Amino acid sequence: MALMRAARLHAIGEPMSIDEIEVPKPRPTDVLVRVEACGIVPNMANVISNWPTWFPQQPLAALPAIFGLDAAGIVEEVGEAVIRTRPGDRVYVNPLRSCGSCYSCRGGQLSRCRYFTLNGYFSTSPDGQKIFDLYPYGGFAEYMTAPQQSLVKLPDNISFEQAGRLGYIGTSYGALRMADAGPGMVGLIDGVTGTLGVAATVLSLALGVAKVLGTGRDKELLHRVKSLAPDRIEILELGDKPSGEWAKALTDGEGADFVISALGARASAETMLDSIQGVRRGGKVVNVGGVADRVPVDMKWLMDEQVQLIGSNWFSTAQGQELAHMVETGTLDLAYLEHERFPLTEVNHAISGLKDRRGGFSNYVVIP
Repeated sequence: MALMRAARLHAIGEPMSIDEIEVPKPRPTDVLVRVEACGIVPNMANVISNWPTWFPQQPLAALPAIFGLDAAGIVEEVGEAVIRTRPGDRVYVNPLRSCGSCYSCRGGQLSRCRYFTLNGYFSTSPDGQKIFDLYPYGGFAEYMTAPQQSLVKLPDNISFEQAGRLGYIGTSYGALRMADAGPGMVGLIDGVTGTLGVAATVLSLALGVAKVLGTGRDKELLHRVKSLAPDRIEILELGDKPSGEWAKALTDGEGADFVISALGARASAETMLDSIQGVRRGGKVVNVGGVADRVPVDMKWLMDEQVQLIGSNWFSTAQGQELAHMVETGTLDLAYLEHERFPLTEVNHAISGLKDRRGGFSNYVVIP
C-alpha cells in the first residue's frame, strides 16, 4: 500500500496536521496527479477558522479534510476510461466540480449546477457535500485525484508556481469575458491592488483594453499597478474623490465600458455603489469579489441606463486552457508574480503569513 503525506484539518480553528495516508486510486474517468505546487488563496485562513459561523448552509468537506484549491503537477496515473491525458502531462487542476449530468452541466455551464463545489475549498450549496465525498483530496497533499475534464494542459513556459495562481487569474478572466472586454475599451477595476484586481489589470492589457482605471486604498500598491503600463493605467486612491465621477471625468463624461468589482468580501457596499456610477450607458458591471452588505441598487437607473449587473464566481476549464495558450504565445505575461514557497510542513505558517503579502503581486504556494 503506497502512502503519501497530506496536510489535514481535524477541527475548525485548529492548525492542520501532517498525516500519512494512503495514495488514492483514480476511478475510470479520473487521473492521479502528483502535486508540484498548490496556491494559497488569501481567504483560506478565514475559511478554516470561521466558516460555520459565516455560512452555515454551505458545507466544507467532512473532517479530517484536505484543503488546497489551486493545484498543479504531473499526471502520475490515468483511469481506464481516460482518453486524451497521459502520465507525464503537466497540468493545472481546475477545482470546479459539479454533478455533470444536469441541464447546466450538459450545456457546459458547470458553475450553474446546484452541486457547484470548489474542491479543496468550500461549496456554495448543501448539495456540495456529495462532491466532497467523491473528491476528498485537495492540493495540500503529495497526490490528488481529479476528473479528466478538469485538467488544463500546461506549456513548458508556465512554472508550477505560476500555475498555482491560475484560480484567481482564471476568475478575473471569466469576469472579463462576461464583460466582453476587448480592444479599444475602457475598464474600471475596483479593488485593483488585490489578487483579483491585479490579475484583471494584466489580463485587460493582454486583451487589448485601451485604458484601465484602477481604484484602491494602498498608495504604494496603486503605483506598482500603474507601473505595469504607465500610459494605459490610471489610478485613484479611494477617498480622494468619488470613483464614479473620476471615471466619467476621464472619459469625456461617457464612463467606462465595463466595471470589474474585485473588492474583498468585507468591503463596504458604498464603495461598490460608487464605482457602478462610473459605467457608461449600456455598460456592464461584473461583481467578482463580493461585499460585506446588501447593495441597494437603483433599479430605475439600471433600467434607464440599460446597465447590466452580473455576478461571476469562477471560470471554465476551457477558459483556463485559453489562459495557458495566452502564456504559451507570449500574449499574457505572468512575470509580475512574486513567489513565496513553503514546504508542506509549513502550511499553517504559510496560511497565517498571508497578511504580510504584497497585494496581488505576492503568490504564496505550498510545495508538497
